[in-house]
Amino acid sequence: QYLPLQTWPDSINQVNKMALLTWMKETGIDLVQINGQRRYGGPPPGWVGGPPPTGSEVFIGKLPQDVYENTLIPLFQSVGKLYEFRLMMTFSGLNRGFAYAKYSSRRSAKMAVMALNNFEVQKGCSILVCRSTEKRELSLDGLATSLSQKHLEVLLQEAAEGILSITLYPSPYQKQAQLAVLKYSSHRAAAMAKKSLMEGNTRISEEELRVEWVKPDLKQRLRCSEEKPSAIWVPRGKCPGSPKQAHVPPSPVLGKALDLLDTLCWRRHLGTPLFFTKCIQANPDGWLRFWCQVVIPGYPLPLSGFMWVRQDVSGASGHDKAKDMLAMQVLRILGES
Repeated sequence: QYLPLQTWPDSINQVNKMALLTWMKETGIDLVQINGQRRYGGPPPGWVGGPPPTGSEVFIGKLPQDVYENTLIPLFQSVGKLYEFRLMMTFSGLNRGFAYAKYSSRRSAKMAVMALNNFEVQKGCSILVCRSTEKRELSLDGLATSLSQKHLEVLLQEAAEGILSITLYPSPYQKQAQLAVLKYSSHRAAAMAKKSLMEGNTRISEEELRVEWVKPDLKQRLRCSEEKPSAIWVPRGKCPGSPKQAHVPPSPVLGKALDLLDTLCWRRHLGTPLFFTKCIQANPDGWLRFWCQVVIPGYPLPLSGFMWVRQDVSGASGHDKAKDMLAMQVLRILGES
C-alpha cells in the first residue's frame, strides 16, 4: 500500500532517523542541510586557525542508504580530527550513498583511507574510502559574447559563495560564444555552484550552458587558443532551446540502457544506480525537457545533465525515457557502449 505523497518521506527509515536525532541531542552536534547535502563543521566548534590544506579530504562511497551521521561521524573521528563531514541526501531523507570527510591534516586523511577502506559499516556492506580530488575549477561554456566579466561575477554570486576568480575566453567549442573558467575557494563551494548552475537555479543565459569541471585537455586548448579546435557536440540552431536541433542520434542501446547499466554496476561492484528526474519544461509540440541525475554509490561523483524527450503514445513516461537516455550516456562514460 502506497503512503500519501505528503507523508511518505518522513515515514521512510524512521528508526534510524530517530536515533540520529537522539544522538544530536546527546552530543550537541549541529547538522545543516543545504541543497541536497547535510554538513557538520566547516569549521567545527572550537576550531582555531584557517581551513586544512588541500589533500585533507576523503571520499566515502558504497554507503548503505539508511546510515546517518550518528554512525559515520564517530567512525571517521576515530582515526583523526574532523574539520568537516558532508553527507549527500535524497528528498526522502535517505542518503545518496556517498559522503566526504575533511580532516585537520593530510596525515589523518591518509590514516582514514588505510583504516576504513573496505570497512564493514553494516553486515555485508563494506564501504569505499579514498582520497578526494577536491576539484575547485569549473568551465561555463555557451555565454553570450556581449556578457562582461563584471556582470557575470554579479550573477555567479547568486549561485554559491567562495568564487575567487573569473577568466573569460572565446569558446573553443562554439562560434560566437564565450567560455568562463571559474575558480572557487574550496571543492564544496565549487560543487554547490555546479549544482545550482546545472539545475538552472541561477539564470545567466537564455541558451543552455555547459557546466563541467575543468579538465587538463581544456586548459591545453585554452593555452593553445590559436589552434582551431574541432567541435565535440552538435551546436544549437538559431531557435534557442530547440530540442530537434540538439536531438541525439538513435542508438541500439537506447531502450535497454537501464538494464545494461544495472548489470554493469553489479558486475563491477559499484552498487545500484539511483536516478532523479525533474521535468522543467513542456513544449506544446510534445517535447519535454528534464533535469536528470544518477548516483552510483561506487563512482566518485554523481552524473547529471539536461535531456529532451518526446512524449508519445508508446506508454513509456517522459521520466522513464529521460532515465534511459542518461543511462546510455553513463554507459558511454564507463566504456560499455
